[in-house]
Amino acid sequence: MARRRRAMAEINVVPYIDVMLVLLIIFMVAAPLINPGQIDLPQVGSKLDPAVAPMEVRVRANGDLAVVDRSRSADEIRVNKARLLEIIRAAQQARPNQAVVIAGDKAVRYEEVLKVMDLLQQGQVKRVGLLARPAQ
Repeated sequence: MARRRRAMAEINVVPYIDVMLVLLIIFMVAAPLINPGQIDLPQVGSKLDPAVAPMEVRVRANGDLAVVDRSRSADEIRVNKARLLEIIRAAQQARPNQAVVIAGDKAVRYEEVLKVMDLLQQGQVKRVGLLARPAQ
């Protein structure tokens, strides 16, 4: 009786391992010969200006306004709406990139904060924002 030959279902991986080892040796020899790219960074003529602390406009619960310019001093200056606009314009002429933030008291009506924001926008004050305390 003749035996039947079965089909072999296995893959012979020895030739693949040989090819892989040859490639590994080629890459190991070629890697030191490759020069890494050099990056030439641009240089700045002068150093960058430090960030300017924002000017803070405080709106109290009773509607009073106060200004704090931390770049000059930490003192609070009580002002009316006309004087507020003068102080902020003068500060922004001296430092054009200084922002203005409105800090409204928690009990103040939202309408009062909007009036101050509208006053600043009509006075063409740039970079106006709202100040809030992060939740704890």
